[in-house]
Amino acid sequence: MRAVLCKQFGPPESLVIEDIPSPHAGPGQVVVSVKTAAVNFPDTLIIQDKYQHKPPMPFSPGADLAGVVKETGPGVTAFKPGDRVLGFLTWGAFAEEVVVPAVSLVRLPDTLAFDIAASSGLTCSTSLYALKQCGRLQPGQTLLVLGAAGGVGLVAVEMGKLMGARVIACASSVEKLEVCRQAGADELVNYEQADFRERLKQLAGKNGIDVVYDPVGGKYAEPALRSMAWEGRYLVVGFASGEFPKIGLNLALIKGCLIIGVRRGQFMQRRPEESAANIAQFLGWLASGQLKPHISVRYPLERAADAINDLMHRRISGKAVLEVGSSK
Repeated sequence: MRAVLCKQFGPPESLVIEDIPSPHAGPGQVVVSVKTAAVNFPDTLIIQDKYQHKPPMPFSPGADLAGVVKETGPGVTAFKPGDRVLGFLTWGAFAEEVVVPAVSLVRLPDTLAFDIAASSGLTCSTSLYALKQCGRLQPGQTLLVLGAAGGVGLVAVEMGKLMGARVIACASSVEKLEVCRQAGADELVNYEQADFRERLKQLAGKNGIDVVYDPVGGKYAEPALRSMAWEGRYLVVGFASGEFPKIGLNLALIKGCLIIGVRRGQFMQRRPEESAANIAQFLGWLASGQLKPHISVRYPLERAADAINDLMHRRISGKAVLEVGSSK
């Protein structure tokens, strides 16, 4: 079988594609024939040794996959060959076949296409946990989404609307903001053109912003924090800008707000029942069409390096996927 391999840390161009032996399932494991794998921001980090997880060499990047069960190992009773599944990994998805712990798989509704499912694994589970458990977003509240045209950001916009919030979407171009508008955003802010702090002040009004969803960090964090409502929730999702913001804690004191780190992986491990309920909720939204992932570009497995490069350089709105097998 073919797999994209990282044999040494470096840029996407250092990745190679090789034929390697097909894997076999051990106790508690499942072999999945991959149909679609999603490209996510952590993929850009893990191949450069900039991620908190350090896989042994060689490894395949890729955290989200959708496919069909090929083989089950001893002790696996929840799945059988032929089942359609969504897999939550840390790495390994950029291959034709992958060994996955059975506990990291969920069954897919028959009506949900593989590409839609794979593109939604990390983004939907992250955004729903952030908005629901961390942000406690309520109908009628105001949600500010930074990096709103990115993978997790665009899902946060859609989910915010499904949860009844007024959504302010921030992005860096007219084209990206149009994608946010189509996703349902109520207000649009181009933070590369506008006086960002002043614009947020106008949109926040006297009540302020209840929840800030921040996967970007950098220079946008402090203006967003200054716009918050009393007892607002600032959600630290990631640092796509490459810069960790340095914010005076006096702002949290003045605003009486919470700054909350969003660790989806830890949530899934520590609170598995709540996590399973979240997954069932967003899969239901996807299957019913209430949630509509924006897949802006598709690549064959051979172009995995191009996909990661395009994501690194912010050429992608919404999601990019690798088509490994049929997406139906």
